[in-house]
Amino acid sequence: MAGLLNIGTRALLTNQLALQTAGNNVANVNTAGYSRQSVLLQSVDGQFTGAGYYGNGVEAATVLRNHSDFLTRQSTLTGSVSAADSKRLDMLKQLEDLFPGGADGLGAAIGDMLNAFSDVASAPSDLSARTTVLARADELASRFTATASRLSTLQQGVQTELRTTADNINSLATRIARANQQIANAQGSGHTPNDLLDQRDELLKQLGALVQTTNIAADDGSVTVFLAGSQPLVLGQTVAPVSITTDEFGDPGKSKLSITRGGTTVVLDEATLGGGALSGLLRFQNSDLVHASNLLGRMALALGTRMNEQQHLGLDLNGVAGGDMFALGAMPQVLPADANTGTASVQVGVQTTPASGATSLQASDYEMTFATATTGTIRRLSDGQLTSFSAVPAQIDGLNLQVSGSAAAGDRFLVTPFRQAAGSIDIALGSPRALAMASTVAASAGAANLGTLTLQSLLPQQANVNLNQTVTLTFTGAGTFNVSGTGTGNPTGVAYVPGQTINYNGWALTLKGAPQVGDTYTVQANAYPAINGGNAEAMMALRDAPMFDGASATDGYASLMTQIGVKVQSAGFSASVSQSIASHTEADRAAVSGVNLDEEAARLLQFQQAY
Repeated sequence: MAGLLNIGTRALLTNQLALQTAGNNVANVNTAGYSRQSVLLQSVDGQFTGAGYYGNGVEAATVLRNHSDFLTRQSTLTGSVSAADSKRLDMLKQLEDLFPGGADGLGAAIGDMLNAFSDVASAPSDLSARTTVLARADELASRFTATASRLSTLQQGVQTELRTTADNINSLATRIARANQQIANAQGSGHTPNDLLDQRDELLKQLGALVQTTNIAADDGSVTVFLAGSQPLVLGQTVAPVSITTDEFGDPGKSKLSITRGGTTVVLDEATLGGGALSGLLRFQNSDLVHASNLLGRMALALGTRMNEQQHLGLDLNGVAGGDMFALGAMPQVLPADANTGTASVQVGVQTTPASGATSLQASDYEMTFATATTGTIRRLSDGQLTSFSAVPAQIDGLNLQVSGSAAAGDRFLVTPFRQAAGSIDIALGSPRALAMASTVAASAGAANLGTLTLQSLLPQQANVNLNQTVTLTFTGAGTFNVSGTGTGNPTGVAYVPGQTINYNGWALTLKGAPQVGDTYTVQANAYPAINGGNAEAMMALRDAPMFDGASATDGYASLMTQIGVKVQSAGFSASVSQSIASHTEADRAAVSGVNLDEEAARLLQFQQAY
């Protein structure tokens, strides 16, 4: 009788435990990270009698955790990659919104300003037409500075989010270390602490959404969490905190993730971080946002420089050579590396000789490395192209790099020519009379000409010491002419083609018609600036001249929008693919570990009947 009572008692208690476990599964159906549990039943060792072994009933061996380490790791990893792609896409969409098209965009403002010169070219002394030009120029400068301000605000927001993300990483790492301790203590019971393991796996998943990790289990049940492949973030029950720092140049536009252990801080290579929202933020800030700032700044600096150069080639209403039309503000920033040992400093400007470098500017930062005090290499960071220099000042992509002091071998400098250019551009002229719309030179046909030669255009194009020198073209036939007065020699037998530009002394003359032998055309200093709009025509010509990677001034903004749009499209594709993969791996994990209410209802009935 006692045996029957014991068997019944064991069966009652065991099935009660099974009922409790099934009920616990149902209760945690919506608990993040919960793994379905089940009771492992086993028969109690039989009792020996003379007639053999008789059974003693059933008992619960342990409570199993339905879990796959492999699927959990895959779910965390793919979720980490998806988080990085999704975060970068979100930020790129915000960036794209800063560059509108149509009438609200910079392209329209550039076109409006350059088109406004047409009225001045037609009526050089009309103050209302000149005032319109200044108003359009001021509007363009305002749009540049407003866009730069919004970029700065976006940059500050990214910086704040990076610091917040680093704090969250440290918080999760601390909780994982605490879970490690609890799990190690619980392992001594001989049974698996299922709920603690679920909680730690959920913490690891949340951490993976912020930064990709590699996790290695120890014999005591704890896990070591590594960042960037080999840097321990959590080692047993200790945590190495992370922080957001700058690079070796102290560049305020870029950030790095650093980790500190034992008083030593290590800056982690961005390329080794893998996935996670923090990685997406770093890639956006250090690459996408910097590139957009460089594109915008390059536009402001190149356009402002070219217009200033053209303004210098004209005369204002008072007959005075033109001054700057735009104030270009902040000089390009040059940052020395922390490890530099020399006394050198580097200054950067737009190259002016032998010709303007404004149209050769590339939207990139540069790293200048010295091998000796006057030689070394310049690396264009946008594509890695390396250019050697054997003397200073050095030139690259329309930039002139001056060096003062003495550089030591190995000294490095980060050159950021464009980041601040758009935010500091402003109109420099206060009066419409100061617009230098008259050409410094004028052309006139010989009084005794017999042919049909007429002037199509005369544009001053670049500074030249002989610009105002009187130059006479004397035609020796229908297709040739001689030149006198250039100041650099007297060419003879020069070919003449109607409509083809003739260039001397910094001006470009275009004639049409057929000359007769002895016909002349003379270019000389302009004596009547109030009625001459030659430089206004030259300003208008900048509208279609190559300026940004071969694109014209008005097409340059469209190119900028296209480059950002391509980034958004590419990031959107990556985010879609990684999200799909993450969803599938999470579904695979849930198929093993998730709670199915229909299955649990069936088990409740089964164990209820057994109870």
